[in-house]
Amino acid sequence: MTSIPRISRRTLGGLGAAGALSALAACGRPEEDGGGAADPAAPVAEGPATGSLTIWAMGAEGEALPELLTGFEEENPDVTLEVTPLPWDSAHDKFTSAIAAGTAPDVAQVGSTWMAEFVSLDALEPTPESIALDDFFPGAVEGVTVGDTAYGVPWYVETRLVYYRKDIAEAAGISEPPTDWEGLAAMAKALQGQPDGKWGIALQPGGDGSWQTVLPLCWSNGGDVVSEAGDEFTFETPQNEEALAYYQSYFTDGIADPAPAEGTTEQDFVSGAVPMFISGPWMMAAVEGVGGDGFADKYGVFVMPVKETSSSFLGGANIGVLQGSKNRDSAWKLVEYLSRPEVQIQWFEQVTDMPALQSAWEDEKVSSNEKFEAFHTQLETALAPPTIATWEQVAAKFDAQIEQVCKQDLAPADALEATQSEAQGIGTGA
Repeated sequence: MTSIPRISRRTLGGLGAAGALSALAACGRPEEDGGGAADPAAPVAEGPATGSLTIWAMGAEGEALPELLTGFEEENPDVTLEVTPLPWDSAHDKFTSAIAAGTAPDVAQVGSTWMAEFVSLDALEPTPESIALDDFFPGAVEGVTVGDTAYGVPWYVETRLVYYRKDIAEAAGISEPPTDWEGLAAMAKALQGQPDGKWGIALQPGGDGSWQTVLPLCWSNGGDVVSEAGDEFTFETPQNEEALAYYQSYFTDGIADPAPAEGTTEQDFVSGAVPMFISGPWMMAAVEGVGGDGFADKYGVFVMPVKETSSSFLGGANIGVLQGSKNRDSAWKLVEYLSRPEVQIQWFEQVTDMPALQSAWEDEKVSSNEKFEAFHTQLETALAPPTIATWEQVAAKFDAQIEQVCKQDLAPADALEATQSEAQGIGTGA
């Protein structure tokens, strides 16, 4: 077992989890565990991997994984691997059904918001001591930690930065990106005033996933939404109210569009109609694909502005071994292989997933791109939602209230009061 002391999310952060299906609740760990350390993981047998392994992975990673695993097969010629790619939109239900039926794979990519739920269903094995976690980004380690126990390992990470048109900023007399909240708002207003500017910045006016931008503002202001112990909600605080009011000001001041058309961010960014937005590393290829040759030189990225701290959302995915695997030693050997720096660098080259291992960022294949270095800087302070089994249910309530704030001018204090009440009704799942 790898037991991790409970770390302050004010410094590191933890990844949230989807709400557990009530029909599967009986599969959870006994209540007396109390979210503490699980029973020690059995050691992994020495020697090469053998036998057959089933692996489930989602999206582009699932499609690309067989190519990455050729090296593992060369090192372990007596192992047979079967990779099943799953669509993200149906993967969660397929996993929970397989867990209930006892037909889960040996190894699986685990969505970053599923960890606590899967642990509550007794579906994941604790990480063996033979797999060291000290080189992973601390926030990513907290993301595989439920209670005081790590389950699986971080596989890849992502965080969010501010994208901006450098050429338009220079035309507005701005040579350096802002570093604080006031500077970000002032820059968005200045860029909106340029000839092609319709809006200053693209922000999500509530709805699914809007909490991923608002919650980092709360963290940046010293706020949080769950107590340190993870047993009560803390939406109603002056810090959170100020953060939500700041977000609302972009809409009330006419800087951000309260009714943006879906799927237009790249085009609007390239045209200059909306010269700023907040997103992850995947948008680099998207905007450069629309902008064509030379567009990479026209835009830059910078870390989230500071209030008390510079905080951003920490996401990504983990890789773990499912309880009941009939070949668990070989399964953990595969997880160890995917955790090597050289393999994470190879994965970055293959699918551009950012390595979860800090040492992998020292390789010039990763560090040579200055935009990726900005993501690296943000990863050092990136935070993520609490590791509670009901987080996605609570987040959906928060999203709905954010929409009322942005579109209906609901007072932030009222929105937080409503979210607090709804969250308490749902509970933390403990």
